[in-house]
Amino acid sequence: MKRYLVLEDGTIYQGQAFGATRVSEGELVFTTGMTGYQEAITDDSYASQILVFTNPLIGNYGVSLADSEDIQSNCAGVVCRQLARVIDSWRSTATLDQFLKQQDIPGISGVDTRAIAQKLRRSGAMKAQLVDDVPTQMSRQKSAPFALAIKAQTQPYMIPGEGYRIVVINYGTKQSILRELIKRNCNIVVVPATYTAAQILSFKPDGVLLSNGPGDPQDFPDTIATIQNLQQQTVLFGICLGHQLFALANGAQTFKMKFGHRGFNHPVKEIATGRSLFTSQNHGYAVEPASLENMELIETYVELNDDTVEGLRHKKYPAASVQFHPDASPGPHDAVEVFDDFISMIDTHKEEQLAKKK
Repeated sequence: MKRYLVLEDGTIYQGQAFGATRVSEGELVFTTGMTGYQEAITDDSYASQILVFTNPLIGNYGVSLADSEDIQSNCAGVVCRQLARVIDSWRSTATLDQFLKQQDIPGISGVDTRAIAQKLRRSGAMKAQLVDDVPTQMSRQKSAPFALAIKAQTQPYMIPGEGYRIVVINYGTKQSILRELIKRNCNIVVVPATYTAAQILSFKPDGVLLSNGPGDPQDFPDTIATIQNLQQQTVLFGICLGHQLFALANGAQTFKMKFGHRGFNHPVKEIATGRSLFTSQNHGYAVEPASLENMELIETYVELNDDTVEGLRHKKYPAASVQFHPDASPGPHDAVEVFDDFISMIDTHKEEQLAKKK
């Protein structure tokens, strides 16, 4: 069955349909990851986005429930050059085509993903549709609104542990972030993004983690005051969207990137040591470097390809953030020790608080 990828500039790509049989629209973006297609599709940072995989073949190792970042995917569609006909993995429980049908996500294969990626690099991310009938959809394409399609958490839930009490503010958190905290025996409470500082502090956390998530950080104005309050009373750590919100809460600015960073091979330098790391990234917004001047924030990591801000630390409070994903379930794992840095911040803060009481 034929399917068409229709871009807002009028470009049309014809390919073969797979996955769900429905019209879908969203922001068209590309990822350069060579593995981890299931983790990307189920990452809520891709909510309402049509995801172009630049690796020429996906689906060859099927899917497994253990690799999902969320039980329900919120991405708008999948675009690939070739969908594997045969899967070869003892872990697999379904093909990618079957998985996308279950998740109600349409896909298209047999298109020139290299040409699409080059177009997005030149023109920037743009709105697009996956349709089965081009003539009837073109008029809708230019006027169709773009909105995030993600089901928000409404109630807190707990992942018991015997170690540090960590509250995760859920803007679209990944399971791999929670797994890294579980490995460190943390007692975790995941709360909705709408929770106030008072509600969060009622759990008496040793630290608070601001999760990843989709969209423009400036669309979360209500959480800014919460972050400002929390960083004065407990240890704070942000990842991806959480990093951008942390920056906004401290007076910095963010901007929409031309085509963003999406993939598992982005080089980042730790400024203090000069050490380089390969990182997993998935974001279309970034912190404006010039806005950090005369602020209470110090830049800790920088992207080596384009000098974007990849990490921040507060000069006064025990608070820090990174733009990349240190959990990186499909790899690379160069930056996983960032979670240990978070735990070390908690230890140091506790020691300082005890010293003040003496």
